[in-house]
Amino acid sequence: MLDRVDQAWRVLATGACFLAFGVGSVLLGVLVFPLLNTVVRAPERRVPLARGVIRATFRFLVWMMRTTRVISVEVHGIERLRGGGRLILANHPTLIDVVLLMALVEQGDCVVKGALNRNIVTRGPVRAAGFVFNDDGGEELVADCLRSVRAGNSLIIFPEGTRSSRTEPMKLQRGAARVAVHGALDITPVRIRCTPATLAKGEKWYQVPARRAHIRIVVGDAIAISPFISGAANQALAARHLNRHLTDYFSKEHDLASA
Repeated sequence: MLDRVDQAWRVLATGACFLAFGVGSVLLGVLVFPLLNTVVRAPERRVPLARGVIRATFRFLVWMMRTTRVISVEVHGIERLRGGGRLILANHPTLIDVVLLMALVEQGDCVVKGALNRNIVTRGPVRAAGFVFNDDGGEELVADCLRSVRAGNSLIIFPEGTRSSRTEPMKLQRGAARVAVHGALDITPVRIRCTPATLAKGEKWYQVPARRAHIRIVVGDAIAISPFISGAANQALAARHLNRHLTDYFSKEHDLASA
């Protein structure tokens, strides 16, 4: 009986958290960020301010979800996220992975769908924050990612390109590996595990598990890029080898979560 009451509470609390986040996002999108874009014209001043607002919003959402017992969170190796100019690659088991990571990273940047730049609610925040859009793809996207990291940002990429499937083997897109190889950037890997699974691919927000989900975030030691570059005949081959290594690296977490 108590378990059912607890689960029912978490359904209501999850809905309340997402509702609060949605309303807040609309208010920020139609009021705060358009004003910020108008008042602070210089990108070098506007972008840090916008990202600070977004980080504070995400930190509030994480706090709200933890306080209402929707999730619990533990983080290991957070010191490895300090400092800018990082390429952060993470697996993607839940809907809120980007929220969790952006809440942890100062001056975080991320690759977002170009559709967000055309949405009346989201275009204000993503423009003000100067996020990287994935519309162009190919070499232009790689160049945009490298410019972001070299400007001192910590760029977050989910190499899968979408949330993980619990029933299928992990498959990574090669774009993140190409960014690392072309820029000769060491990788800060982040492994995320959610037990029991919730907010996974294909699941509705109200399909909460029987017990509270626990999210474990582990920031691993840096993955050096030089062995992959020096050991390959060209950049395309280096990216292929690196992508295979990253698939093996993140698949271990995926397999543990799916067991």
